[in-house]
Amino acid sequence: MSPAALPPPPPHIRSWPDRSALLADRERALEELHGHSLGVHRVLLLWLVALAAIIGWALLVLPLKQFEEHDPTGILLGPVFALLGLAALTPSVIAVALAVRRDQQLRRLLDAWLALDSHPLSDARLRSPGLSLFWLLSSLTVGAIGLWASFTSATGASAGRSAHADVALRVGAGAILWLAGLIGVVKAVRHYRWALRMLAPAPAAELTPAAVPSPTASARAGSTAGAFSGPPTHGTRPSSRR
Repeated sequence: MSPAALPPPPPHIRSWPDRSALLADRERALEELHGHSLGVHRVLLLWLVALAAIIGWALLVLPLKQFEEHDPTGILLGPVFALLGLAALTPSVIAVALAVRRDQQLRRLLDAWLALDSHPLSDARLRSPGLSLFWLLSSLTVGAIGLWASFTSATGASAGRSAHADVALRVGAGAILWLAGLIGVVKAVRHYRWALRMLAPAPAAELTPAAVPSPTASARAGSTAGAFSGPPTHGTRPSSRR
């Protein structure tokens, strides 16, 4: 992670010369953190992890299929396939756990940078409704496919039309897809709730150059700018009476 995505410096060592410098660093850090959290590469990585988990599960089920088919090579190849399956499935589980933990860290960093100041016009870009909708729709699609695969496999098993290994393979793959879709849906919903709670909508007045800022924004800007300014200056001293 680049220095722009690090936590903001503690109050006693902050050295921004003015509020504009603070807002520039704040905007740069927020955009980078937001890209790490909700970027398209994150959802693609989630589907790749799910694919690796499905491959690992298929390798784990393969010895059971060989046993049901009375394949004599299963005695030698069964343990090999089981080890390969664990080698593909275990890193996928660890990657998901690390991704959830990393999302929590990114959210804390986002909140820390947002707490420094308020600039609704630039902060509104962090809402990213298109990316959030992409996460939601793609995750719902993957989750629905997983539920359908698990349900049809369980129905076929109850009717006695499928072998146990085939049922286990389809149910496990469907469960993996369903879990991956659930993770994506939860992430999209959490981002939506976070945006409603932390990001104030950009005032319409800020969209015009000659707009007058709102009282709340002016008070917050004045309190923040006071941290960079020196002692208050007084007006021109009136001339003494003759």
